[in-house]
Amino acid sequence: MQAQRPEHEVTDVWEPVPPVVTPVVGTAPPSDAIILFDGNSLNNWTDSNGNSPQWEIKDGVMTVKPGTGDIRTKQGFGDVQLHIEWRTPDVIKGEGQGRGNSGVFLMDRYEVQVLDSYENPTYPNGQAASIYKQHIPLVNACRPPGEWQTYDIIFMAPRFNAEGRVTHPARITVIHNGVLVQNNVELWGDTRFIGLPRYIEHSMNEPLRLQDHGDLVSFRNIWIREL
Repeated sequence: MQAQRPEHEVTDVWEPVPPVVTPVVGTAPPSDAIILFDGNSLNNWTDSNGNSPQWEIKDGVMTVKPGTGDIRTKQGFGDVQLHIEWRTPDVIKGEGQGRGNSGVFLMDRYEVQVLDSYENPTYPNGQAASIYKQHIPLVNACRPPGEWQTYDIIFMAPRFNAEGRVTHPARITVIHNGVLVQNNVELWGDTRFIGLPRYIEHSMNEPLRLQDHGDLVSFRNIWIREL
């Protein structure tokens, strides 16, 4: 007769065993991260025409070169954890949407806004850490212009059925400078400057895109984990 297991062991689950990952130490990414920008080159990126990007790299930082266009990763991604650090110019020029504007586009179409929103009023669903024209951030956690800021983003890609209709909308969580600002919100569709968002079927792996909005916004320490 098989011995009866102790009651507390009935709910013990031994598989699967999670893989071991070296955690974040200082600014170093976890061991299973894909490094998208290490401060040395844009080899993991292309411009809108598939060519080498023209953005400037200096002192481990890449900066938008206005007029050269957005840049995209060569690799496509779906569900991810993304870490990205950004900085708006320390010399303030413009106001509202014209001040330190850029954007982080998940799957090439779902935007987390980058903007100098430190003492710079604009429409709240277009300020820094908004899901552009969809979700207002819970708080404004912006640092002053010229200081480095961080986004830690958890993104779950939308799912589509055989007819191309969305069955599970995209969801996103954003932590801005260590502060939760988007709490697993549901996206209403893609990002649009004019008109309402809507879903159009796309593949499960699409590039990450950074926006050239004409301002000298800088980026560093970009890594991503596929979930």
